[in-house]
Amino acid sequence: MTDRPFRFGIVGSAPDLPSWTALARRAEDLGYDTLVSPDPQLELDPFTILSAASAVTTRLKVGTWVAVDKFRDRRLLDWQARSLHRFTGERFELGLGTGRPDAAERVASFGGSFGTGAERLAHLEETIAFLKREPGPPLLLAAGGPKMRALAAREADIVTFAWQPRTTEAEAKSIVDDFRRSGDRFDDVELAMSLFAVGDKPAPWLEKFMKVSVATLAAEGAMTVLPGSPRQNADRLLRWRDELGFSYLTINAAFVDEFAEVIALLRD
Repeated sequence: MTDRPFRFGIVGSAPDLPSWTALARRAEDLGYDTLVSPDPQLELDPFTILSAASAVTTRLKVGTWVAVDKFRDRRLLDWQARSLHRFTGERFELGLGTGRPDAAERVASFGGSFGTGAERLAHLEETIAFLKREPGPPLLLAAGGPKMRALAAREADIVTFAWQPRTTEAEAKSIVDDFRRSGDRFDDVELAMSLFAVGDKPAPWLEKFMKVSVATLAAEGAMTVLPGSPRQNADRLLRWRDELGFSYLTINAAFVDEFAEVIALLRD
């Protein structure tokens, strides 16, 4: 479905500056293409800390995965994104989304209103129009439902599908097919996908926040884990690229070393 070269990213967090910069260096040394940060980053602003990752690397791109639209005035967001993109030598990618329901409390603490799903989507559309007044960093959109996928089909350079941890290949194919029908830009958009785990190493955070284990996801055939050997996992990613179009894969930083073995096979 695509002949795009693979890209690989780390979704990372760290408690302090030394740990964060060490992760950035490690990611670049292991062949990763990007280091991306959730929003917030352990209660910190991701735009503030991403510059530190770019300062200790030369090739690695950095990005938000994903910035919550309503956390920032769009004029401030535009300034932050353009500043970081320019200052890093165009190594910044802006990931945007409407935010999970638990973002409402933080929006309120900033003096804003989270609003309904329809209101957040409309606000995001206005933000994107504002950002696109002039060229800027690549735009990644996190797309969940059909309306968000339609927006991503019109506006995104990169799209990551915000699906559930238990999403199977059949369900993923249905979502991708729906995205293809959303517009005529399918071949221009890079498809990204988040992986939670590689191999059989436990992921305590997954069990804590999503109430499911790596073993359960693997047994159910979920797309969010790669339970096989490095060779088996590499072959699976090749098939997913060929059949579904996914060429940009990210992994939780807890599996940075395990996924690097898969990357090495796909770089050959």
